[in-house]
Amino acid sequence: MELLKNKIIKEGEVYDGNILKVDCFLNHRIDVPFLKEVCREFHRLFKDAGVNKILTIEASGIAIGTLVAQEFGCPLVFAKKTKTKNIAGEVYTTPVESFTHGTTYNIMVSKRFLHAGDKVLIVDDFLAIGNAMRGLINLVNESGAELAGCGVVIEKGFQHGGDALRRENINLQSLAIIDEMNYLTGEIIFRN
Repeated sequence: MELLKNKIIKEGEVYDGNILKVDCFLNHRIDVPFLKEVCREFHRLFKDAGVNKILTIEASGIAIGTLVAQEFGCPLVFAKKTKTKNIAGEVYTTPVESFTHGTTYNIMVSKRFLHAGDKVLIVDDFLAIGNAMRGLINLVNESGAELAGCGVVIEKGFQHGGDALRRENINLQSLAIIDEMNYLTGEIIFRN
């Protein structure tokens, strides 16, 4: 998606440690008109998949998931990283190892919100090594729902999480795949 690539080049910042900061438009301050275009692209890619639920993970995925759900006219469900008092009843849960934070945490979704017969599209802002995405896929599988596909705004292709998921025949669509970043020069090289 050229619009996204141009936005990343213009407004993204590359930091040491393979960090791409896009908080000025994607995951802290949200450029809503731009994000609507991103979500329309996800709808175009998955419109024939029979999607009736969108699944994401808190917190950065919620804005994206909300607009994608609006495009599909279906509910958004987001996996929580901690069990709070307002999660009543049984939950689907799976561990996720955070590469960024160096910890493992459990993500969960109430069993009231994912069911056999659902066709679930998972969306998220980033995909690197793929642990969060795998956790979300595990929740879909545990619920008996069907995975319609996975949509990612920015994939760090050099960390190979997306490549591994594609080898497993998961319908993963990334709108921008970065093959290389240089924090010294700020250069970003995209996969064609």
